Amino acid sequence: LVYSASGVVFGAGYTDVNYRVWGLYAAAILSVVVGMVFLLQLFRYRLLLVGSVVLFFASNILLLGAVPAAVEKWIVEPNQFNRETSYIDHHIAMTRFGYNLDSFRETEFGGQAQLTWDDVEANRETIDNVRLWDPRPLLQTYSQLQEMRLYYRFMDADIDRYWVNGEYRQVMLSARELDVSRIENRSWINEHLQYTHGFGLVMNPVNTVTPQGLPEFWIGDIPPRSTVDLEVTQPRIYFGEKTDQYVIANTLTEEFDYPMGDQSAFVHYQGTGGVQLSSFFRQMTASIRFGTPRILLANDITHESRLLFDRNILERVQKIAPFLRYDQDPYLVIGAGGGLHWIVDAYTVSDRVPYSQPVVGWGNYVRNSVKVVIDAYNGSVDFYQVQPDPLLDMYGSLFPGWLLQLEDMPDYLRSHLRYPEDLLALQARVYGTYHMTNTRVFYNREDVWTFGREMYAGREQEVVPYYNIMRLPGEADAEFVLMLPMTPSRRDNMIAWLAARNDGDHYGEVVVYRFPKETLTLGPAQIEARIDQDSDISQLLSLWGQRGSSVIRGNLLVLPLEDGVIYVEPLFLQSEQSGMPQLQRIIVAHRDDVAMEPTLEMALAALFDAQDKVEMVETVPIDDLEDAAEELFAEAPLDSRTDLGRAYELYQEAERALREGDFAGFGAAWDQLERVLQEVDETE
Repeated sequence: LVYSASGVVFGAGYTDVNYRVWGLYAAAILSVVVGMVFLLQLFRYRLLLVGSVVLFFASNILLLGAVPAAVEKWIVEPNQFNRETSYIDHHIAMTRFGYNLDSFRETEFGGQAQLTWDDVEANRETIDNVRLWDPRPLLQTYSQLQEMRLYYRFMDADIDRYWVNGEYRQVMLSARELDVSRIENRSWINEHLQYTHGFGLVMNPVNTVTPQGLPEFWIGDIPPRSTVDLEVTQPRIYFGEKTDQYVIANTLTEEFDYPMGDQSAFVHYQGTGGVQLSSFFRQMTASIRFGTPRILLANDITHESRLLFDRNILERVQKIAPFLRYDQDPYLVIGAGGGLHWIVDAYTVSDRVPYSQPVVGWGNYVRNSVKVVIDAYNGSVDFYQVQPDPLLDMYGSLFPGWLLQLEDMPDYLRSHLRYPEDLLALQARVYGTYHMTNTRVFYNREDVWTFGREMYAGREQEVVPYYNIMRLPGEADAEFVLMLPMTPSRRDNMIAWLAARNDGDHYGEVVVYRFPKETLTLGPAQIEARIDQDSDISQLLSLWGQRGSSVIRGNLLVLPLEDGVIYVEPLFLQSEQSGMPQLQRIIVAHRDDVAMEPTLEMALAALFDAQDKVEMVETVPIDDLEDAAEELFAEAPLDSRTDLGRAYELYQEAERALREGDFAGFGAAWDQLERVLQEVDETE
């Protein structure tokens, strides 16, 4: 009955406790009586047997169906709140326990302050880490610029933070994994002996853009080149998100390492991962396990070779601890020694918490009490407990030595732990209703919160949690925060924002900042509407969309600053030819004002009338250059057309180099194009 979904709330209600439970007792007694009748009168008095069965089922229908339904309709519903008050209280308390909502700390946030340029300057840690690059278009840009070869693939763009050149910076990074399905010659030797691993990663700061609208790579290329004080000394990825097939490493066949122009570099695996095929018996067992005699018969496999299997990190951890639920977004971390590690968030879940409201796919008890670390080179897996959890304590007692404590985790890994996006989204969705602890307010659903709405790539969607380095109200230092704005149900104004803290001893704390109800704070959908209503922005978006390009409106970021709020939305332009999104404009908004400029700094300066504080430079999107060149050529004097023709040739050369991934050639052509256009301008 405490898992009943038939009442006003999940769990036992008035009818269950006062009537249905007695019906169950009666049904239990009747079942014993009917069972005895069957045993004692099995071969005689058939009418008694039939009558007892009919009595049993009729009693069940009456006691467990008709009577509770009548009680619910005639006794409970006319005075439902008073009858169900204590059970609603149980439901609220147990649901908050099930999703760990009691640990949320609530505080007030004004949000109505009129910000100035001085406020921007005073919050440089936040402004310098605003995430302009959206993971989805950025992943396409990674693919165009950094995959290098067809068989490499970036699975997703992860967000993290590092100390870079003495500054605390937010970055985006992605592992360059090997996809054997893209190999031209898919032989057994190529798939299992030669093409064994991915290579390196790419990393860029979240807030910097090149003049061409592309990310500024801090780490990139093959082998990895770093322009900052982060080094990757072991870039080989034998265990990852796309490593789905077994491989045999350290054989007589050299393993492909990375491309070098017209040639390739090769390597032999020197790690400790997998199983060493040190005997005939092991090779025979491996042949049986993978259903191929090649492992047993291949001359290239020696007793020093190592069989690496279950290399997909999510499948690997699932096999080790199948009683945990795993987050589907592992992220890559550069270790202190330059090695690569994966971190996977794991959850203990259950659906057996009385009165707790279940969520489809999760149950009604969730704790992110485990962090899993996988070595990308050797495949070693370590499970760490990061918070108290009775369910996890039980698992730990069943498998002694399996679970490590947070104190055992190296500091360089602890500094990269982060609150999972999926967990905050789940908790926020439940909290939207269960922040109401007053029984009558909850019963009437007077203050339900939902996720804000935003425009992304031309369609409306819910705002998802996003990471940002920022200084929380009342705190002295900036920190890595996962935040989410909330709006009232069926309303677009903002009612609160949630901040999950990630750094140091504050890891796992969630703070709820409530906006005052007597004032209006604009929500994401209202800001999107104001952007659409701005004539200059609307005209530019329409113009770009008609020139063989598509405009991608990135995630709208809500950023609390001091006691006010600013909104930031990046605009990407993607041409039909290149298929590579380029960051071309930044839209910022505050209260009733909206500004759009090529850079965040310029947009903020325009928003707060501080153009004299920054260098305001007008840039032209690369996809507009061809049309601009044709117009200039048609209108220019005859003596200038030679230079303009040269400019158009340089534009075509730059575009061709960009499509082919020749970044040096692209940069050189772009610089020459700029000089030629300056000469034309000076001539006129």
